[in-house]
Amino acid sequence: MNMAGIDPKQQAILEAAWMAFSTYGFRKTSMDDIAKGAGMSRPALYLHFKNKEAIFRALVAAYYGAAAAGVRAALAEPGPLPERLLAAFQGQAGEGVQMMMSSPHGMELFEITKSVAGEVIAEGEAALSGIYADWLQKEAQAGRAVLSGDAAEVARTISASLKGIKQTAGDYAEYQAGVRQLAALAGAGLTPR
Repeated sequence: MNMAGIDPKQQAILEAAWMAFSTYGFRKTSMDDIAKGAGMSRPALYLHFKNKEAIFRALVAAYYGAAAAGVRAALAEPGPLPERLLAAFQGQAGEGVQMMMSSPHGMELFEITKSVAGEVIAEGEAALSGIYADWLQKEAQAGRAVLSGDAAEVARTISASLKGIKQTAGDYAEYQAGVRQLAALAGAGLTPR
């Protein structure tokens, strides 16, 4: 998991935590498991994070930081709207969604994410929706997109659709198929005729 701009020790902790959470599940992972995985003592781990919930929130925040960067980069590329949207959706998912969906504890992690990091998720989703809205507004002003409503409303619809695909897909292949379908549909609907 790429976490640019994070202190190397914190990055080691987050990577070790992700490995432990995806291997053992959130509930069965201990701070000791995370400390061992990060190559440090448990007291040293507590200097960085007060508990595994704080570590999990930091993981979710790192995911949203990487997702925002992936979306911005993809939308800045040239090309037809459906292709740019697909690249943005794939950039938003990053490796985090694939790792979560391939973990035997994926469903537990999805549930924990909502209860432990709800505020971080709300902020991250709002930021992503804002990136899409700004891009849609610029594309519409340049005559490269036709909006069916205001840019923020269209962006919220796209974001909600992506979330729905993630929550209902049975596995990563099904998730990817849904994302491709959404990119094709939204891209075709936004493309001027």
